[in-house]
Amino acid sequence: MKYIDEYRNSHSAKILAAQIRKVTSKSWNIMEVCGGQTHTILKYSIDELLPKEINLIHGPGCPVCVTPLEMIDKAIAIASTKGVIFTSFGDMLRVPGSQLDLLTVKANGGNVRMVYSPMDAVKIAEQNPTKNIVFFSVGFETTAPANAMSVIEAHRRGLKNYSILCSHVLVPPAIDALLSSTNSSIQGFLAAGHVCTVMGYEEYIPLAEKYKVPIVVTGFEPIDILQGVLNCVTLLESGKFEVSNQYNRVVKREGNSEAKKVIFEVFETTDRKWRGIGNIPKSGYKIKEKYSMFDAGNIFDVGNIEVSESPLCIAGEILQGIKKPMECSAFGKECTPEHPLGAPMVSTEGACAAYFHYKKLNTVIPAISEKAIVNSLS
Repeated sequence: MKYIDEYRNSHSAKILAAQIRKVTSKSWNIMEVCGGQTHTILKYSIDELLPKEINLIHGPGCPVCVTPLEMIDKAIAIASTKGVIFTSFGDMLRVPGSQLDLLTVKANGGNVRMVYSPMDAVKIAEQNPTKNIVFFSVGFETTAPANAMSVIEAHRRGLKNYSILCSHVLVPPAIDALLSSTNSSIQGFLAAGHVCTVMGYEEYIPLAEKYKVPIVVTGFEPIDILQGVLNCVTLLESGKFEVSNQYNRVVKREGNSEAKKVIFEVFETTDRKWRGIGNIPKSGYKIKEKYSMFDAGNIFDVGNIEVSESPLCIAGEILQGIKKPMECSAFGKECTPEHPLGAPMVSTEGACAAYFHYKKLNTVIPAISEKAIVNSLS
């Protein structure tokens, strides 16, 4: 299969691992931004294939995980409202709010539906003119074009019963916030390739220059990750702080102009709270005044929701790369995918879920042989 099999090739992985070992002379802390990259790293034991000097730090690149608790509770309140059909991608349904999740609302009689596209929600609105259809618009810049297009299409069709609950977050401001923190030990980044497919990578250039860190736009297959690490380590070892594009088979410097046009037609930037991290200026999208009639946050008065995280959950430290999941005292005990305390344990891109599925639970992880890792790529 084109762009799949060749990016899981064991021979290529072995060569890249050898090249990384050859260029590495110092210890380096590299953060992969995207949770999809984290899952690839752990599924294929890429971290075990790298030299011990390379420490991969897992970043906040899971939009489900960073959706604030207050927004989840707001979604639950709207979904519980009479006459509402609440639609969402499946990965949001089991994310815990302060008391329950959207699946529990459904079990209790709420009309909560999983959809595969926001256009599915538009269709539901067209088919149910007496109901209020709300789509939970969550994601990084990657999902923003389709979600914005649903608003444009609902406006074109004259649907007055469709709205979105907008909780989009943006990657560059998050990188800025992480690097400006006094707790940061990050020396390089593997940037999320799918975000850059939409937005390009020009926004990352001033960040690399400001903080003196290399940023490598990276894909999601094992060979992508290894190439991204090699590029990043090569830049670090040579003292170069620039943006490199490993994912050039998909990503252009300027991004996708048509997708960005749709985004900026519907959305504008706003300050956004990130779950476990706090408020980051200009790190999210909100609906422009022109389309305010499609803003569920304005339509439904659910009050000013303020809630606290579980004191056992260290999701904030995990999302900032300060700690890893197995350093959490609740990991695999009070917190499991079936009974999560925080979103990183239940999201398909969450770091905690990745460790739960791919690492041995509550044990010291033995070194995995290079042969075993390479065989897993075959």
